[in-house]
Order: sequence, then structure tokens, then C-alpha cells
Amino acid sequence: MRSKLLVVAIAAGLGFTSLVSAAPAQKTKTSRAEQTSAATNAEIEALKAQLAAMQSKLDDLEQRADAQSQINVSTGQAIEKVQATGSNDKSLAKLEKLVNNTSIGGKMYFDFSNINQKNSDTGKTAASGTGVDVKRFYLSVTHKFDDVWSANLTTDFNYASAIGQTSLFVKKAYVEGSFDPAFKLRIGSADMPWIPFVENYYGFRYVENTLTDRLHYANSADWGLHAMGDFGGKTVNYAVSVVNGNGYKNPGRSKGVDVEARLGFVPFEHAVIAVGGYDGHRGKEVQGGGSTNTASRADLLLAYADKNYRFGAEYFTAKNWNNVTTISTDKADGYSVWGSVAVADGVSLFARYDSAKLSKTLDPKAKDTYYNAGVQFDITKGFQLAAVYKHEKGDKSVNTPVPPHVQNVKTDEVGIFGQVAF
Repeated sequence: MRSKLLVVAIAAGLGFTSLVSAAPAQKTKTSRAEQTSAATNAEIEALKAQLAAMQSKLDDLEQRADAQSQINVSTGQAIEKVQATGSNDKSLAKLEKLVNNTSIGGKMYFDFSNINQKNSDTGKTAASGTGVDVKRFYLSVTHKFDDVWSANLTTDFNYASAIGQTSLFVKKAYVEGSFDPAFKLRIGSADMPWIPFVENYYGFRYVENTLTDRLHYANSADWGLHAMGDFGGKTVNYAVSVVNGNGYKNPGRSKGVDVEARLGFVPFEHAVIAVGGYDGHRGKEVQGGGSTNTASRADLLLAYADKNYRFGAEYFTAKNWNNVTTISTDKADGYSVWGSVAVADGVSLFARYDSAKLSKTLDPKAKDTYYNAGVQFDITKGFQLAAVYKHEKGDKSVNTPVPPHVQNVKTDEVGIFGQVAF
């Protein structure tokens, strides 16, 4: 717009100049007027050519200015887009890191079975019948903060049709520092040294608890401090827990803490020899109350487990386990032997036998005998089903109905048991 006004102004100036110069020319002679007119016309034409050239240059400059303005706008938009993309990339990177450092897992034990339970004094019990049980459903979330620190949360759900019980607990909730293969520390509710270790070699936890777990002479998890590790290329392993003593379902305080420990030796691949022990008041030494006796337990495990074979034997002896708050003292011991063999691809036969004396001092007649047998089928990765038969007989001395006698409860169970893990 400025270039057009400039051209008009120059043209107007030239026109005025030509008029002024033409006026005296009329007073001269014709030949001189013609010469002057011709010279003036030449000058005008030259000026027009200059104006046209100037107009062309001005138009070119204007086009360049417009083009540069468009480039500046496009550049700004591109910069904004890059900045937005960079912000999105950072958000995606954070999300990717969170996902990559967090794992979710689960494990479910279930069965569909028929139970026939008889009391020698009263006959068939209310536990008899057919039904579905979800013995356990663990759902866990583990997050890794860095190469040392991580955290875990594992919930524990169960439904038992025989007693109509549905429960939900926090089984594990801990932060872990993995400082070295020889030393890991967990703070919170975590696996105890003995039961989970035996389960790894037994391999059929979904069919039945291991010996000390089944008879309630140990806890699988508890609240406290837990240290573990291995030495010599995993030839020697250990675990020590300093805990509240009342199990993961009861995170209460007491006057003191309990200690459970395990030391294992691997003589050759897939085999283990382990000893363990427990000492404390099982969370029953509370303020305002008191405990009379200290509960203790000693453990021994000999086991072998590979892809095709599992064999093992577990033994325990306990003192005052159920007599922490009584004046009287008592002892108990028991053993469990098991084995399994793969007879075909994805098919295994298994069996187990337990025997325990539950009150050697106060009731020498109190005994428990248990056995199971079955065949396991690997349905797919993380999913097993087993056809199982179980039998248990529990004896104890009673005073009623008179005369005093030994009462027994026999339980037979047959059904399909399953495990799903992911």
C-alpha cells in the first residue's frame, strides 16, 4: 500500500513539472517547441521506465515481506508443536517407566469336593457335604523404585463353604532393600523363613498346607523385620525374622518380639537340607496381661525337587506352643513325607503322609494322622487341576460323655482341586 502511494506521488510531481516547463515553450518558436516537446517526452518515458522498475522492486520487496511473515508464523507453529510433542513424550516416558517397573500377579486355590466327616460320639458333622471352596486368592502388586528398593502389597481372600466364612486380609505389605545376594531386608508383613520355603519343595500347596501350617504350629507371614540371603553361589541360604508373633492377620503389639530363623544347605542341584527354629510368646505377652511360658519350635527338612520328581520329609518338635498363657507345659512333634513323579507329559502322580502327637505331656492320646493321593494335570501354563482323595483322623481325650474316653473325628474328602497362577 505504501509503495502505490509513493508511485502516485512521484507521478503527480512529474506531471506538475512537465506542465510548468511546457508553459514558456508556447511563447517560443515552433521548431524550438517541437524540440523541447520531443526532449520532454523522452524524459517522461525515461521516468516512466524508472517508475515501473521502482514499482517492480517495491512489489518484490512486499512479496518477500509477506513470505517472511508467513515463514515466521509457520516457524512459531512448528515450535509450539515440538514443545507440545516434547511434553507428551515426557508424559509417555513416565507412564512407560511406571508400567515397566510395576508387576501384578495372582494365585488362586480352589476345589469342588465332597466331605464326609464323622465324630465317634455324635456321628456325622455339619462340615459334611458337597461344595466349592476358594481356599485362597492372592493378588499382589510389586513396584521397583530402583536397583535396590522395591515394595509389595499382597491381599489374601478365602471362602470356606464348610464354615460359611469369607475373609479378606493384607498378607504382605513391605518395602524391600536388596543390597546384595547375601543380604535383603524387608520391613512390614512378609514371608516367614519356614513355611514358604517348605512349600517351594513340596509343590502341592493348593491341595493341602504343609505340616506346620496345617496343624497351626507356624505362621506363613508376620509383621516385623525380615532378613535373607545366600552365599557361595546359592550353596548356603538363610532367613531371619523378628516379628510381632501373632501372624499377618493380627498385627498387634506385645511386650516383646519373636524370632524365627532358617539355615539351608544345597549339597547338589535341586536338593536341600534345612534346619529352622522359633522362639517367643506368639504375640500373647501383652500389657496388662502376661505370659507364663515361652513357645519354641525346631524344624528339619530334607527335600529334592526338579521338573519330574519331588521327594521330601519334614519334622518339627514344639514346646508350649499352645500353652503360652497357662501354668501347665506341653510338647508336640510330628513328621510329613511326600513324593510326586511325572508319568507323562503334563501328568503327575503324588502322595503324602503326616503323623503328629499334639499333646505329649497333657494328653498323650491326642494324635493326628493325615494322608492324600492324587493325579495332577497341567492344563496350561499357570493352571493345574488334580483329582484328589484325602483322609484325616484326629484323636483326643474327652471327659464327656462319661466315662472319660478317646474321641476321634474322621474326615474323608474326594474332589477336584485346582490352582491358577499369573
